[in-house]
Amino acid sequence: MRRRPSARLLLLDDERRVLLFRFVPKASGQAFWATPGGALDPGESFEQAALRELREETGIVVDRIDAPVASRSFTMTMPDGEPVLADERLFLLHAPPCELSRGGWTALEREVMVDHRWWTADELRRTSDTVWPADLADILANAGAW
Repeated sequence: MRRRPSARLLLLDDERRVLLFRFVPKASGQAFWATPGGALDPGESFEQAALRELREETGIVVDRIDAPVASRSFTMTMPDGEPVLADERLFLLHAPPCELSRGGWTALEREVMVDHRWWTADELRRTSDTVWPADLADILANAGAW
């Protein structure tokens, strides 16, 4: 099984709410919310990927990012049906007040990422929507974000 390393962003605003994007994959139609981020490009470090994904998916540009606050590995199925071993590093970052930009989105992202929202800890714990990772509120609490 192919390993798929990726960087995920736990992006907090001034009110300590976390940014999630709503995905609606065409193949499954099963909507879910997830953090910004994605796979590493060839030769890229997790930190470099986190900075690139932040810029591409939100328009926010920063020079550096702290070490990951969490990591996780699990098997997932890609949109084309390929099973992969996901190897994720999660990075905590405080967002400067700004408007988010979709200018760096790929065609696939424009197709499947249909909304975004800033979530409080309480909203995450109470929602019946699917959120990935499922224990996101605990990850943020353990990282000292909440």
